[in-house]
Amino acid sequence: MLLFLRSAAFNLSFYAMSVVMVIGCAPLFLLPRGLTFRAMALWSHATLWLLKVIAGTNYEIRGTLPQGAVLVASKHQSMWDTVVMTAILNRPAMVLKRELLWIPFYGWYAQKTRMIAIDRGAASAAIRRLVAQGKAAVAEGRPIVIFPEGTRSAPGTKLEYKPGAAALYRQLGVACVPAAVNSGLFWARRGFARKPGTIVLEFLEPIPPGLDRKTFMETLETRVEAAAARLAGEAGGPSAIATRAVENA
Repeated sequence: MLLFLRSAAFNLSFYAMSVVMVIGCAPLFLLPRGLTFRAMALWSHATLWLLKVIAGTNYEIRGTLPQGAVLVASKHQSMWDTVVMTAILNRPAMVLKRELLWIPFYGWYAQKTRMIAIDRGAASAAIRRLVAQGKAAVAEGRPIVIFPEGTRSAPGTKLEYKPGAAALYRQLGVACVPAAVNSGLFWARRGFARKPGTIVLEFLEPIPPGLDRKTFMETLETRVEAAAARLAGEAGGPSAIATRAVENA
C-alpha cells in the first residue's frame, strides 16, 4: 500500500510539474536555442528530485561523464534513461523515433533543440538522415545519445542491436562510450510503480574510433550487456537471465 501511495503521489506530481513547465516555457520557442536546453535540463532535474523525495528512488553515476562530440550508446530500460541523460550531459542530441515529434509540446521542444529523429520504417534512407543529423550535432560539439536496441527492454533481456549505432560510429569517426543501467528495476518500461532504491547509470570504457563494423558491434554488445547484468545483480534483479543473454549473443 505504501508503494502504491508513493508511486501515485510521484506520478501525479510529475505530470502536474510537466504540464506547468512545458506550457510556461513555451515562449522559449521564440528565443535562442540555448535557453530551451536549460529548460529541458531543469525539467529533468526536477523529475529526478521528485523521484527521490516522493518515491525514495535515488541515482548514482559511475565512470567518466562523456564530454563534447562523442557517441553514447546506452542500454534502455526506462523513461528514466532519457531523463537522466538530458540532466547530466551538455546539450545532448538524443536519437528518437520520428513519431515522438508529433506529440504536442514534447515534439516541439525536441525539434527546437534539434534532437535526431529517425523513421524506423525507411531503412537505408533513415540511416542516411541519421548520419546527416549526427554530423550536424558533432559539428556543434554535442554528445549524441543512441539506444542501440531501438526501444526499451526489460531487465534481464537483450533485444537485437540495430544498425544505427554502427552507422554513426563508422561515419562520424568519433569514440563511442557504452553505457549500462538498471533503471527498469525501479521505473518499469510499462508499469505504475516507482520503487525505492538507487538506480545506477554506468559509463564504460570508450571504444576508440576506427574499428570495423563487426568488431565494434561485438565489443559494444559485450560491454553493455555484461555491465547491465552486473548492475541488475547488484540491485537484486535478474542478473542470471542477463548473463545468459550475453553468453548467447
